[in-house]
Amino acid sequence: MKNKILILFLLSTLVSFAQRQMENLDRGIIAVKNKGQFFVGWRVLGTDSDELAFNLYRKSGTKKAIKLNEKPILGATNFVDTKANSQEENTWFVKTVLNGKEIDAKGSFTIPAQSPDKNYLSIKLQPVAGYIPNDLSVGDLDGDGRYDLVVHMTGKSLDNSFKGVTDPPIFQAYTLDGTFLWQINLGKNIREGAHYTQFMVYDLDGDGISEFVCKTADGTTDSQNNVVGDASKDWRDVDPDSVTYGKILKGPEYLSVFNGRTGKLITTTAYIPERGDLAGWGGRGGSGGNDTKGNRIDRFTACIAYLDGVHPSVVMCRGYYGRTVLAAWDFKNNKLNSRWVFDSKDAENPYSGMGNHGLTVADVDNDGKDEIIYGSMCVDDNGQGLYTTGFRHGDALHVSDLDLDIPGLEVFGIHEIENGTTGPGVTLFSAADGKVLFTASLNEDVGRGVADNIDPTRKGAQCWWSGSPYLHDMKGNEIGKAPTSTNFLIYWDGDSSRELLNSNYIDKYNVGRLFTATGAASNNGTKSTPALSADILGDWREELILRSDDNTELRIYSTTTPTQIRQYTLMHDPQYRLSIAWQNVGYNQPPHTSFYMGAEMKPAPKPNIILVTKK
Repeated sequence: MKNKILILFLLSTLVSFAQRQMENLDRGIIAVKNKGQFFVGWRVLGTDSDELAFNLYRKSGTKKAIKLNEKPILGATNFVDTKANSQEENTWFVKTVLNGKEIDAKGSFTIPAQSPDKNYLSIKLQPVAGYIPNDLSVGDLDGDGRYDLVVHMTGKSLDNSFKGVTDPPIFQAYTLDGTFLWQINLGKNIREGAHYTQFMVYDLDGDGISEFVCKTADGTTDSQNNVVGDASKDWRDVDPDSVTYGKILKGPEYLSVFNGRTGKLITTTAYIPERGDLAGWGGRGGSGGNDTKGNRIDRFTACIAYLDGVHPSVVMCRGYYGRTVLAAWDFKNNKLNSRWVFDSKDAENPYSGMGNHGLTVADVDNDGKDEIIYGSMCVDDNGQGLYTTGFRHGDALHVSDLDLDIPGLEVFGIHEIENGTTGPGVTLFSAADGKVLFTASLNEDVGRGVADNIDPTRKGAQCWWSGSPYLHDMKGNEIGKAPTSTNFLIYWDGDSSRELLNSNYIDKYNVGRLFTATGAASNNGTKSTPALSADILGDWREELILRSDDNTELRIYSTTTPTQIRQYTLMHDPQYRLSIAWQNVGYNQPPHTSFYMGAEMKPAPKPNIILVTKK
């Protein structure tokens, strides 16, 4: 008995000390020229000591670099430089200070001489005739500690519910300084649309360089003209009179991994699950119906999850109106290996029909390993169903520590009420076990909903949804007027509450407009979502990435509002980082941290991570 207790203790110790492999980032320094002065920000890493301080330096022209701060900066990592001469080239960099010892840090930022005020970084795009930039993701594609961009270029696109031929999806990669890296064309046998082309960018094998992963087909061509499968095949239905015109409902399906640095194909395997019976993907959910027209069968989602608590796995998913399949893969030694497959199989299974137009990833049971929250259901790290609430699918999902009176994470979601069914249009439930905490909008089809701390005068999260004029607390009580937008969120000003991001502007609840990105546009129609919003530069506040109105460039906007809050980069909180990986999936949703962030927040817990370097 004593031996068993000792073994269990040792195992629990090993689990508690397992560290997730995360990106080894530089200091992400950025400077923005604003009204003749320069706002400078840089990041604290999740592994930094609380006692780590910084010295900020500026080198102007050919002059010797000078230190800008009188004492080492131990608080918030931003600085307003009012003395830089804009007629000279200026470069800012930081050095770390610990126990009186100063050490050079990776990263710098330069603004050329005589530069005008400009509140964004510009990434000029390589044009593709008939295409515009859409969603994007980030990863360190070359191992230099800086994020690079992978942008989904879209031509003609169609939702699954519509027939018609689309253009092939194209992906391009760029560094933050605008250098073009590569282009991949998925070919005519991959249909273009929000529910088809889910792509993941992440360092899957721990070599310090992110891979690019997506579903491929015959004719997919990498950056070096290597072809997946048989390029001569055309599996599209090209009969204009057919009910499945333009759909791709036969032919092989693949999953491919590409080198993030070069865009070269690394490996390809058969996609799991295969189509099987075209009529086998309906049932519970989706109006309780079914189809053979390529609608329910071709609803894809994807994510990255730390299923063993240390290494990231890629999870590719198919179906959510009825049959639902999640296939987890590990990438090692340039090969994909199947880890597990979750399959709800048919409408008799309580997990069928419970998926969303998106998903999220979090460690819901606090065992160091991730679960996949797939709308109204949750799949455990071992590929087994953890629970299902039975509330069916919806369009929006938010997971964080939303109700501070209840331990752990909560899930806030909205739901479609399908023909012949009843239920709440709004729910809040425990992420750990699915216990329902409150419901609202009974038997109402709710299309939009958001939850987070947006009111800096109130502790804890608030929530609101379409069809209700009120802002609610996490008990469901009406506490004020709802914001006018119900789409996205962003950390932008100096406090720890979230701001409201919609289209190309940012508002603050009960304050009004803070920022408008003039000359830039959002994506995805009425969803009005950014190309990406994530903490990729500067301190812990989030950057806003939009396409220019003329679609010739990407614009990266970064706040110029000082803050007194010191917070490690949100990208070193694993749940937030994984949120950035899946932000492009389905109906894009804003990222959330694994801890409560907002008014009267406690210091964020240190992430249990280890930073990997380029091999």
